[in-house]
Amino acid sequence: MFPAGPPSHSLLRLPLLQLLLLVVQAVGRGLGRASPAGGPLEDVVIERYHIPRACPREVQMGDFVRYHYNGTFEDGKKFDSSYDRNTLVAIVVGVGRLITGMDRGLMGMCVNERRRLIVPPHLGYGSIGLAGLIPPDATLYFDVVLLDVWNKEDTVQVSTLLRPPHCPRMVQDGDFVRYHYNGTLLDGTSFDTSYSKGGTYDTYVGSGWLIKGMDQGLLGMCPGERRKIIIPPFLAYGEKGYGEGTVIPPHASLVFHILLIDVHNPKDTVQLETLELPAGCVRRAVAGDFMRYHYNGSLMDGTLFDSSYSRNHTYNTYIGQGYIIPGMDQGLQGACIGERRRITIPPHLAYGENGTGDKIPGSAVLIFNVHVIDFHNPADVVEIRTLSRPSETCNETTKLGDFVRYHYNCSLLDGTQLFTSHDYGAPQEATLGANKVIEGLDTGLQGMCVGERRQLIVPPHLAHGESGARGVPGSAVLLFEVELVSREDGLPTGYLFVWHEDPPANLFEDMDLNKDGEVPPEEFSTFIKAQVSEGKGRLMPGQDPEKTIGDMFQNQDRNQDGKITVEELKLKSDEDQERVHEEL
Repeated sequence: MFPAGPPSHSLLRLPLLQLLLLVVQAVGRGLGRASPAGGPLEDVVIERYHIPRACPREVQMGDFVRYHYNGTFEDGKKFDSSYDRNTLVAIVVGVGRLITGMDRGLMGMCVNERRRLIVPPHLGYGSIGLAGLIPPDATLYFDVVLLDVWNKEDTVQVSTLLRPPHCPRMVQDGDFVRYHYNGTLLDGTSFDTSYSKGGTYDTYVGSGWLIKGMDQGLLGMCPGERRKIIIPPFLAYGEKGYGEGTVIPPHASLVFHILLIDVHNPKDTVQLETLELPAGCVRRAVAGDFMRYHYNGSLMDGTLFDSSYSRNHTYNTYIGQGYIIPGMDQGLQGACIGERRRITIPPHLAYGENGTGDKIPGSAVLIFNVHVIDFHNPADVVEIRTLSRPSETCNETTKLGDFVRYHYNCSLLDGTQLFTSHDYGAPQEATLGANKVIEGLDTGLQGMCVGERRQLIVPPHLAHGESGARGVPGSAVLLFEVELVSREDGLPTGYLFVWHEDPPANLFEDMDLNKDGEVPPEEFSTFIKAQVSEGKGRLMPGQDPEKTIGDMFQNQDRNQDGKITVEELKLKSDEDQERVHEEL
């Protein structure tokens, strides 16, 4: 695109012959060539031997025209040609600056039309002729092609070729625009194109950076819109033209085919458009939150430059802390989990004048269609919501150390199902506080009644953290629905068996069933099982009883000879007391 400044060369003066041809001569009437009926021609004979398909306007009196011509006599001898001078005729018609025959012959012509004109002497140079060039009473033959026509009353002509269905904003004075263009003269001769330069033309509108006609023609355009803009020369490069070698000739009307890529104003802020807002939004993202979201990123004309979906992975980041471009930092705040929103970011809040990589050009407006999957704050705790409680009185609730059985469904906050105990046909089992389940679930299961149902929202630092786990994305907030099926009191830490009452006074004698002074594994197992069945004691819940009893035997068989003696048998409470004395 050419700037609006002064051209680099001045217009050459026209040759004398052309000037003479354009001067009206005070001549008498000549006889001229005979008309088809045998008499002299009374008017110009016009042969329109090439008429363009489209003719948006025809030459009228007072129009300014630019045309090429060859001038010959009846015998074919050439007396003048604009082609030989490589200079178009540029002049106003119908106001006495041309010979009368040419004035009449140009009327009604279309751009790119070709005509043959036969001009009788009395409409040419008459009985006097033009000394040394045109003899008296000469009939003149002109072959003319019209290349341009305009009028001082003309304005910029704008035709919309394509308008996108969605128009977020229209160009106004003071805006910065990026657009592609093809520039031609009115006859279709190309003089410039942005497409060959590998980039858009980027400039301010209405600030004097462009020719006046382009400033006017861009107003009201939408991103993605295509326009045809016809600019008369006095709103373009005027009587001097532009460029070396007359790239744009003097007095040339210009035709631009424009595709607007984007538009913004230096005063623009981030624009937000909510596309989908889930019901029941109780929390909105704030600065300092960690967010996981999907996005499609495009330029204002719809060109896609990036997408998290193509990587099958969310974009995970803190918001409001400078980890992402300022516009996205602003645009994500206030969003709800599950919300879909469109964020339009001007370049000064994105990648600025330089752009980034090979997909985001300088001064580009960016549009992100975002789907918020979840967010959390490092200070978050487990959110617990009771869905239902049993109707009967609940006197005992779960606590640390309890052995619990529960059903659960686990999903992401966007509804993606991860795991469910129902797939295994049995409740999940765990001892609370034993580090057998994630911390957040362990916390959420405490204080429950048997039969109670809860919803738990567990932040990632109380779940599987930044790395995630098998089937669980990194930094994912987890949603659990849990139902407590049963609970059993747990045992103190380090205990495998506890008595419900005081143990027998003669514990070894009761355990030594055959009274041989030794207790082998079989006697030990039979004795412990009897205590459990009689309600005198209980084993650690959630473990295989045989394994638990085997571990108890190994603990008592201190010399590992396969039997327990009276000296070896000690209660756990006695062992702990002895350890205290040793430490003291």
